[in-house]
Amino acid sequence: MRNQIAPGRSPAPLPSRWPPRRIWITLASLATAAVLVRAGLLEPIVGSIVDQAVRNIITLILAFSGLMSLLVWFLRESGHAKPLKQMVFGGLLGAVVVAAGTLRIERVSGDLVPEFNWRWAPSRDQLLPKAEQGGTAAAAAWTAGERDFPRFLGPAGDAALDGPAIAADWESKPPREIWRRPIGAGWSGFAVCDGHAVTLEQRGDEEVIACYAMADGAAEWAVPVRGRHETVLGGVGPRSTPTIRDGVVYATGATGWLHAIEGSTGKVLWRKNVLDDLGIDVAAHAAAVAWGRSGSPLVTESLVIVPGGGPLAKDGGGAVSLVAYDRTTGAAVWRGGDEQISYVSPALVAIGGRDVVLMVNEGSVAAYDPLDGRELWSFPWPGHSNSDASCSQPYLLADGSIFISKGYGIGAAVFVPEAGSEPLRFKQVWSQPGLLKTKFTNVVIHDGHAYGLSDGILECVRLADGKRAWKGGRYGQGQVLRVGEVLLVQAESGEVVAVDCGPAKHVVRGRLAALSGQTWNNPAVAGDRLLVRNAEEAACYELPLRAAP
Repeated sequence: MRNQIAPGRSPAPLPSRWPPRRIWITLASLATAAVLVRAGLLEPIVGSIVDQAVRNIITLILAFSGLMSLLVWFLRESGHAKPLKQMVFGGLLGAVVVAAGTLRIERVSGDLVPEFNWRWAPSRDQLLPKAEQGGTAAAAAWTAGERDFPRFLGPAGDAALDGPAIAADWESKPPREIWRRPIGAGWSGFAVCDGHAVTLEQRGDEEVIACYAMADGAAEWAVPVRGRHETVLGGVGPRSTPTIRDGVVYATGATGWLHAIEGSTGKVLWRKNVLDDLGIDVAAHAAAVAWGRSGSPLVTESLVIVPGGGPLAKDGGGAVSLVAYDRTTGAAVWRGGDEQISYVSPALVAIGGRDVVLMVNEGSVAAYDPLDGRELWSFPWPGHSNSDASCSQPYLLADGSIFISKGYGIGAAVFVPEAGSEPLRFKQVWSQPGLLKTKFTNVVIHDGHAYGLSDGILECVRLADGKRAWKGGRYGQGQVLRVGEVLLVQAESGEVVAVDCGPAKHVVRGRLAALSGQTWNNPAVAGDRLLVRNAEEAACYELPLRAAP
């Protein structure tokens, strides 16, 4: 008989309906690895700092590996009925096909957590009406004042204001909302002059430089130009902040447009496309500078200085680090450097007894002569503008040293110039890859300490030796602004949190649900007015102030 079992042989065991020991060991190993990754305990083993985004990716890979191990065992080795296996496999495959056909990644957080939307749903900026160029024909000229916030990171470009004295007890006296309005997409902040707030936004296929009244949020003028930057990881729209000087607005878009606009009327005085002007290969530049041009204009007495870029189309390689234009006419004056740009804005500082344009390029920190663009010195600072990009501003400290920080496992460092070296050479005073991992944000320097969001957690570090004073609070990849003795932390969630600016400990004084949704934009403070925005809405709040003693 066919079904007869030969003498001395045991019948073959039936396949189990429960996973065998090796599958449980695999799942337990993957789960343990995920716990180690989430807790940061794997960093001593791999020998480098792992940021939150990388942790999320590794965790996803580990989870996917565990599910696939279980699924392969179920389909190939388990004792479940074949129809059940086919039904499970077909259901999973169908769910993947349906999800891929109906959903798209709308955007991702700073820690690479995706947000989904229906494929047929237009993005928010495409639902807004297009901006029509125009403004008030006979408005008074703008006059600069002490309440202005005229550029990226404030009047001095250092994310710090000495006043007003904010009353940080927001439980009893919270900030009062003055106005709220929809706004186009983008990560630009507000620049404020004489009661007017200017920012950049995306509306459909147009980048827009837009001006709003501080008093009520009413639109005053807009200057649209055709162009759209959009990536899954970087989001939609322009990401630099305008600079206002002598009543003129200077603005650089994500796609290369540079404008000079009369603030009082919205009249375009001149415009340039930096990529066209330098002869840059547009497609190759978009791949090299993947997250969109982000440098805000540096405006001096006579020049507008902006990051250049590359590669140059004429020879298929090379780059220009900086380019300067005449403030009045827009005529090109000089080009400086030959390294690819980062996402940092140029700054004018005095180092070694002379004024220099301090800039972070793709892989270095460098100084340029503001008169002719000649590179004076540089030192390496690792980065690639299509992966581990540099986004944080360098800071000149009181002793002449340079503080700089970034995410992607690099952290913070201080470099000091070597006495008597010509050209200047810099040596490292200290470097801490685990501190002040400022991925998209900048630090605040105050009383010998640096305050910043280190991979989303607020941290205070002593500048003298790089020792951490404290670390606390989870705010995501947001922004920080010092106003007097208070740190205003713009969380990635849209919340604004008031924190003591002091090295003793992390003390939260107040919280404000200022915005809803992902917020990478820098806040602005003009007098007692707090201006915040993200890719969907903008709002203005009256800050509570301390009574005079």
